[in-house]
Amino acid sequence: MEITSGKRQAHELVDRLDESQIGTVVRFLESMIMDPVSRAIATAPVEEEELTDEMRQALDRSEAWFEERGGRGIPMEEVLADFGLTLDDFPLDPEHHGSPS
Repeated sequence: MEITSGKRQAHELVDRLDESQIGTVVRFLESMIMDPVSRAIATAPVEEEELTDEMRQALDRSEAWFEERGGRGIPMEEVLADFGLTLDDFPLDPEHHGSPS
Protein backbone atom coordinates (compact mmCIF):
# COMPACT_ATOMS: atom_id res chain seq x y z
CA MET A 1 0.00 0.00 0.00
CA GLU A 2 1.45 3.35 -1.05
CA ILE A 3 1.55 6.06 1.59
CA THR A 4 0.78 9.50 0.18
CA SER A 5 2.85 12.52 1.19
CA GLY A 6 -0.08 13.79 3.29
CA LYS A 7 -0.33 10.53 5.22
CA ARG A 8 3.45 10.42 5.61
CA GLN A 9 3.37 13.95 7.04
CA ALA A 10 0.53 12.99 9.41
CA HIS A 11 2.52 9.96 10.61
CA GLU A 12 5.60 12.14 11.18
CA LEU A 13 3.57 14.66 13.18
CA VAL A 14 2.02 11.91 15.32
CA ASP A 15 5.49 10.49 15.95
CA ARG A 16 6.60 13.90 17.27
CA LEU A 17 3.74 14.17 19.78
CA ASP A 18 4.27 13.72 23.48
CA GLU A 19 2.71 10.47 24.75
CA SER A 20 0.21 12.49 26.81
CA GLN A 21 -1.21 14.02 23.60
CA ILE A 22 -1.83 10.74 21.75
CA GLY A 23 -5.25 10.05 23.34
CA THR A 24 -6.57 13.42 22.21
CA VAL A 25 -5.35 12.87 18.65
CA VAL A 26 -6.84 9.37 18.54
CA ARG A 27 -10.25 10.67 19.68
CA PHE A 28 -10.05 13.48 17.09
CA LEU A 29 -9.21 11.05 14.29
CA GLU A 30 -11.97 8.67 15.38
CA SER A 31 -14.48 11.51 15.29
CA MET A 32 -13.34 12.45 11.79
CA ILE A 33 -14.11 8.99 10.41
CA MET A 34 -17.45 8.56 12.21
CA ASP A 35 -20.62 8.57 10.22
CA PRO A 36 -22.48 11.92 10.48
CA VAL A 37 -25.19 10.63 12.83
CA SER A 38 -22.71 9.08 15.27
CA ARG A 39 -20.63 12.28 15.18
CA ALA A 40 -23.70 14.41 15.92
CA ILE A 41 -24.65 12.20 18.87
CA ALA A 42 -21.09 12.14 20.23
CA THR A 43 -20.71 15.91 20.06
CA ALA A 44 -24.22 16.90 21.16
CA PRO A 45 -24.22 19.15 24.21
CA VAL A 46 -25.34 17.60 27.46
CA GLU A 47 -28.69 18.97 28.48
CA GLU A 48 -28.82 19.55 32.19
CA GLU A 49 -32.27 19.78 33.65
CA GLU A 50 -32.86 21.58 36.93
CA LEU A 51 -33.98 19.14 39.64
CA THR A 52 -37.32 19.98 41.16
CA ASP A 53 -38.12 19.25 44.81
CA GLU A 54 -40.37 16.41 43.61
CA MET A 55 -37.51 14.88 41.58
CA ARG A 56 -35.10 15.24 44.52
CA GLN A 57 -37.58 13.48 46.82
CA ALA A 58 -38.03 10.67 44.30
CA LEU A 59 -34.25 10.24 44.10
CA ASP A 60 -34.02 10.16 47.90
CA ARG A 61 -36.77 7.49 48.04
CA SER A 62 -35.06 5.37 45.41
CA GLU A 63 -31.69 5.59 47.18
CA ALA A 64 -33.35 4.58 50.46
CA TRP A 65 -35.13 1.67 48.71
CA PHE A 66 -31.81 0.34 47.37
CA GLU A 67 -30.09 0.86 50.72
CA GLU A 68 -32.81 -1.17 52.48
CA ARG A 69 -32.11 -4.02 50.06
CA GLY A 70 -28.33 -3.95 50.39
CA GLY A 71 -27.87 -2.18 47.06
CA ARG A 72 -29.66 -4.90 45.10
CA GLY A 73 -32.50 -4.27 42.70
CA ILE A 74 -35.35 -6.50 41.58
CA PRO A 75 -34.21 -9.69 39.83
CA MET A 76 -35.04 -9.72 36.12
CA GLU A 77 -37.05 -12.92 36.56
CA GLU A 78 -39.44 -11.07 38.92
CA VAL A 79 -39.83 -8.13 36.55
CA LEU A 80 -40.58 -10.45 33.63
CA ALA A 81 -43.03 -12.49 35.74
CA ASP A 82 -45.07 -9.30 36.31
CA PHE A 83 -45.67 -9.35 32.54
CA GLY A 84 -46.24 -13.10 32.28
CA LEU A 85 -42.81 -13.64 30.72
CA THR A 86 -39.69 -15.65 31.54
CA LEU A 87 -36.04 -15.48 30.52
CA ASP A 88 -36.82 -18.22 27.99
CA ASP A 89 -38.86 -15.63 26.08
CA PHE A 90 -35.60 -13.78 25.39
CA PRO A 91 -33.00 -16.29 24.19
CA LEU A 92 -29.45 -15.00 24.01
CA ASP A 93 -28.82 -16.91 20.77
CA PRO A 94 -31.32 -16.03 18.01
CA GLU A 95 -30.91 -19.59 16.65
CA HIS A 96 -31.77 -21.02 20.08
CA HIS A 97 -35.42 -20.96 21.12
CA GLY A 98 -35.21 -22.94 24.38
CA SER A 99 -33.68 -22.06 27.70
CA PRO A 100 -30.07 -20.81 27.71
CA SER A 101 -27.49 -23.55 28.37
